[in-house]
Amino acid sequence: MNMKNKLDYTALKKLQKDIKRVFFYRVCGTGMGAAACLLKEKGFEVEGGDTNFYPPMSTYLESTGIPLHKLDKIDQAFLKSFDLIVVGNVIPKGGPDASLIEELGVNFSSFPTAIGALVLSEVNVIGIAGTHGKTTTTYLATQVFENLKADPGYLIGGVMEGRPSSRLGSGKYFFIESDEYDSAYFEKISKFRSYSIDNLILTSLEYDHADIFGSVEEIKDQFRAAIPHISKKFIFSSDYPAANELFSEFSNGDKDKWMKYGEQSEIGPKILKSGPEGTSFQLKVNKEDYVFETNLIGRHNVMNLSSVILYALTEGFTKAQLQAAIKDLQMVKRRQEVRGIYKGALVIDDFAHHPRAVELTLDGIITKYPGKKINVIMEPNSATARSAIFQKEFEESLSRASSVIFTKPTRPTSVKDVGDLDIYKITEVVRASGRPGSVVGNLAELMTEIEKVTGEENVILILSNGTCLGLWESDFVKNLKK
Repeated sequence: MNMKNKLDYTALKKLQKDIKRVFFYRVCGTGMGAAACLLKEKGFEVEGGDTNFYPPMSTYLESTGIPLHKLDKIDQAFLKSFDLIVVGNVIPKGGPDASLIEELGVNFSSFPTAIGALVLSEVNVIGIAGTHGKTTTTYLATQVFENLKADPGYLIGGVMEGRPSSRLGSGKYFFIESDEYDSAYFEKISKFRSYSIDNLILTSLEYDHADIFGSVEEIKDQFRAAIPHISKKFIFSSDYPAANELFSEFSNGDKDKWMKYGEQSEIGPKILKSGPEGTSFQLKVNKEDYVFETNLIGRHNVMNLSSVILYALTEGFTKAQLQAAIKDLQMVKRRQEVRGIYKGALVIDDFAHHPRAVELTLDGIITKYPGKKINVIMEPNSATARSAIFQKEFEESLSRASSVIFTKPTRPTSVKDVGDLDIYKITEVVRASGRPGSVVGNLAELMTEIEKVTGEENVILILSNGTCLGLWESDFVKNLKK
């Protein structure tokens, strides 16, 4: 393994003036594509390559004018014409792509290091991290600060209607979804550690990503490494013990820098009224009660929005300005996204795949559609969701569903020393409570179960971070009525 040209954040920052041409190797990932667009907007000459190109990222990249190349059509001489190669996290250690990159003699880095050193080091960065709600909160923060006429920059790891995944903005505020997943095969640290974060919003902190972390303590270690470099504000949810432990370790009584919110905190939020049209809630700031109204539904969305409001208040924006800025906000695709109506039943797509997220999403949908039967289709797709780590928690999180359909995982979990999630046991618990529960192994079986929950009295809530046995690529989508 030849790593002499691998650049970490410090090394790349020193070479910043020498970097003009940048090649993104496996550019079509959400984070890679968004990072490529940021560097192009910053003035770098950017090109990208991948094995295949699929919308929406491929069409978005083409619209920005970034030249795209099939990796099997380029050679070493072409790659050697670049000053920096940014390597996607899908490249495995020891594989042919890794060997090619290492032997080129061209400097290379991960995409978090690239944007951290070449773009984010020069702006005021607000990192939005946490086990749940990163994407949603980053999008909410972007919209709120746009409504406040603050011209924010952003990088969001999701697809949004009518806007790109990243934008440079004026530099006063840059919101970035700050993932705790590792950065590249040669950089096994959380992405957010390279983002030059000045302020941190931590929405939640509990165990996840069991394929790379052995415990929540290992995730906390990543934050322990980052917190000493965060110079401005730290806003966190005190509803999570692990977040409180970080507060105890690092705050040193500095109430100007650290602010906690959550259901158990003095600040709140406290939900005053919630219904299909939206939510009114209260925050207690400096012993004054602030009441807000928003179109958002669900405790988790109110929590996420509250963190953004609190940050904006610390920046000098007024209660009146914020009351106007939060009234009508949009959600990222696959976050409580209404996809259409199937034979009378409303079909909703959501990304939730952790038991806490499943519970909160289900609560929000029940509030939004009172009197409806909420029928959950659950695809345990991630390594953690496919494992037995949250066996009991998944049983409990689905307790308010009217019926539950599990899709059978197509592969065992990759989490070491842990068995697979027993979806049959969970469906037995569901049936024992008098509710329908089933397991399906293919698309035809899934469609048979969906036919049982049609009609206007039903909501079909599909919880998956994948294609749900190909459902979202099938004729089912064509048959949805808007």
